[in-house]
Amino acid sequence: MKNGIFNGLLIAGILSAGLSSCKPHVMCGDTSAKKPTVLSKRYRKALSERDSLCSLSKQKIEELAAANKNLEGLHKEYDNLKASSGNTVASLSDDLKNKQSELEKKEKDLKEKEAKLRDLQGIINRQDSIMSALTNTVKKALLGFNADELTVYMKDGKVYVSMSDKLLFKSGSPDVEAKGKEALKKLAEVLNKNSDVSIAIEGHTDNVPIRTAQFKDNWDLSTARATNVVRLLTDEYGMDAKKLTAAGKGEFSPVADNSTAEGKAKNRRTEIVLSPKLDELMKAISFK
Repeated sequence: MKNGIFNGLLIAGILSAGLSSCKPHVMCGDTSAKKPTVLSKRYRKALSERDSLCSLSKQKIEELAAANKNLEGLHKEYDNLKASSGNTVASLSDDLKNKQSELEKKEKDLKEKEAKLRDLQGIINRQDSIMSALTNTVKKALLGFNADELTVYMKDGKVYVSMSDKLLFKSGSPDVEAKGKEALKKLAEVLNKNSDVSIAIEGHTDNVPIRTAQFKDNWDLSTARATNVVRLLTDEYGMDAKKLTAAGKGEFSPVADNSTAEGKAKNRRTEIVLSPKLDELMKAISFK
């Protein structure tokens, strides 16, 4: 029995020694501990590899910590950028709505003006048609007169009936001659049928000065001639005086060179200017 107890104690001691030998000699990464001197070559190699792995793991952990910190910074920067972008987008959206509203208003204004311009062009076209027809009618009514006595033409939307001094007056006289009265009567017959025109009678002379007991200068003579034509058209040929205007322009609106006899003859004239009434036209253009 004593031998059995002794043998058990011996075995326990051996096991204790063996178990204590399994405890690590040096902790991972511990450089201050004293390493055992008696170690197998294979064991020393394992410790070396372990230490290398410990060092590598520590580096990776540090790198991971730095990466996490950087990631946190990026998240924060992203959140700030997102908030800032949201404000910018909202501001841009408001600007876009305002610009869209302004554009719609301008488009509306443009459409309204385009419509008024179309109306205006329609009025102008109608007036041109009226005046063209009137030109042809006046020409037909005055076919019996020579070209050196009167001419009918259209210019700038107006009809001009230019009657020469030869047809209407004796030299220096404001009184209308018989042949001139015939021409004015035919013209009045046409104009009495056209209520859409205004009529201006303009007297013109050449540049030869005149000074008589009756006329101080060419202005006086041209005005008297224009006035007498107006009186003839209204008093004898029934034209509405409200439609007529008399004006004397003397020698200041020549159509030819006064240095020649032919030019002087062309400048001595009375022009009956027929213009379309502008009431409808002015109404059409009265917009901003």
